[in-house]
Amino acid sequence: MLHVHSFLLSIFHLRAFQDQPIMSRPVSSSSAWSKEKDQNQDTPRTASPDVSALKQEIQNPQTKGCIAGGSHLEKLKDDESAQDNGKLTEVDIDMPLTLTEVIQKNGNEYIVLHFRENDPEDPFHWNVWLRRFISTLLNLMTLFIGLATTAYSSGINNMVADLNTSTELGEMGLFCFNMTCAVAPLFLAPFCELVGRKVIYVGAYACFTLCFIGLALGKNIATILVMRTLLGLFGCVGTILVGGTFSDMYDIRERARPMALFSYVAILGTVAAPIYAGFIDETIGWRWIEGVQGLSNIPLLILVAVFFRETRGGVTLHKRAKALREATNDQRYQSPGDLETSSVKDMLNTSCVKAIHMLATEPVVFAFGLWIGFCWFVVFLFLSVIPITFSTKRGWNEGVAGLPYISLCIGVTLGYIVHTYYQMPKYLSLSADPERKALPESRLYGAMLFAPFLPIGLFIYSFTQYGYLPWIAPTIALAPISFGIYFVFESTYSYTSDCYGESSSSAIAGQGLMRNTLGAVGPLFATQFFTNVGSQYAGLILSIAATVLSLIPFVFFKYGHVLRKRSKLAIVF
Repeated sequence: MLHVHSFLLSIFHLRAFQDQPIMSRPVSSSSAWSKEKDQNQDTPRTASPDVSALKQEIQNPQTKGCIAGGSHLEKLKDDESAQDNGKLTEVDIDMPLTLTEVIQKNGNEYIVLHFRENDPEDPFHWNVWLRRFISTLLNLMTLFIGLATTAYSSGINNMVADLNTSTELGEMGLFCFNMTCAVAPLFLAPFCELVGRKVIYVGAYACFTLCFIGLALGKNIATILVMRTLLGLFGCVGTILVGGTFSDMYDIRERARPMALFSYVAILGTVAAPIYAGFIDETIGWRWIEGVQGLSNIPLLILVAVFFRETRGGVTLHKRAKALREATNDQRYQSPGDLETSSVKDMLNTSCVKAIHMLATEPVVFAFGLWIGFCWFVVFLFLSVIPITFSTKRGWNEGVAGLPYISLCIGVTLGYIVHTYYQMPKYLSLSADPERKALPESRLYGAMLFAPFLPIGLFIYSFTQYGYLPWIAPTIALAPISFGIYFVFESTYSYTSDCYGESSSSAIAGQGLMRNTLGAVGPLFATQFFTNVGSQYAGLILSIAATVLSLIPFVFFKYGHVLRKRSKLAIVF
């Protein structure tokens, strides 16, 4: 019942998941037009891989100018700022004012296009309400995917009875989904980069919605497991792209707020589904859990298909360059992305090999990956633990036994509120202070103060599970668990992104692999673990492990700068 797509996931890949949430603006930062502006930045910004390669290969950038045509030429007569853009080239097609730069690369001459300052088609300069609307669509999609994927567990018992199979095979549906979310992003991210965001979002979300037909009508467990695997495949695409989509629209100083909200919605969707799924299962049957989820996704799918706008500025520049080549028969017109499109092999190497290598060799990636993986393990473990506490020990029916998940929702909501009014303002104040430098370690204040609520909640829950104790005691204990988990997620992605810049996509992909793998195995032995060891002592073991892991932000707050200096991939501030 609890799945944050794989935030988190992945997020969370913060360009595709495996884009990074805290990457720099890819198009405008690379040209001679923006050189002066970039030099004045007081926050470290890393160029995208395309931009870095372009800078290395450009020889003697000399000629700057601009180009426009059609109805846009009339608008330029009253635009005094347009006179500062160099020589104007006029064309016979409708072409917004676009900056041009003549470069030499590999012995060939190209005219590279760039957005002008405040270009209305540049996603960074969209109206603030348009950007918020796009962000809302993405967050709603994340919420619905989280609800749909975790509601499955509420119907497992009736499903396996109906299909005449074992509970263990039924729980394999959770395993299949999570393992797909763990592995698929490593291979899908490069292909997501070959086309625009909208095509991927609409196509994947449409396929995700269609999968519920198979889940609702499946006649055997094999069909269910196949459809759950496909559900994870298409559902994880949102996780891959959301962070990168925010990077398309928001500068580094603006990105913290939408990413924090995305993290909140992803966790909320995961923990909220059992609240209503149990009632659906006991009243109209397990198949309608899937049917309701599928039907509820259709209105949002229509909204995304109709109103979502392409957020990759490079796609817009590519279209302009193509139109100019066709209109002028001059093949020199190119967008930065046209010149630096990496091969699929290189992109796969970055998303797969580099991600696993960083997980194995970078202390930051491994430590925080282990921490967030443990949290995901706990989340999916509690899909089985909470029914034991309230159904088995207290005799509650299936629907009512799902109501304690409300406490988890309250906890993660409080986490988001505290982050918004404590961690975020603190980091922004440090960034604005001319006498201090905002380091990646400045992202860890919230984790140091509030992540320890996770082991505290686990300890209280462990020893309030006795059937003779009031139900309110373990219910209250669930809130600090999700409260602490929120700060683990938020600090993991923000700290990793700040540490590794353009390599953060690979770092977070590695962490996503560990997180979803641990989340996948949790439900497979949760019942046996809590039954054989004893609910109280099983919970105590988890709380001790969580206590040890809560030391991670303190260690990196003190020694993080030392580890970053030793790393070949981390940014030295």
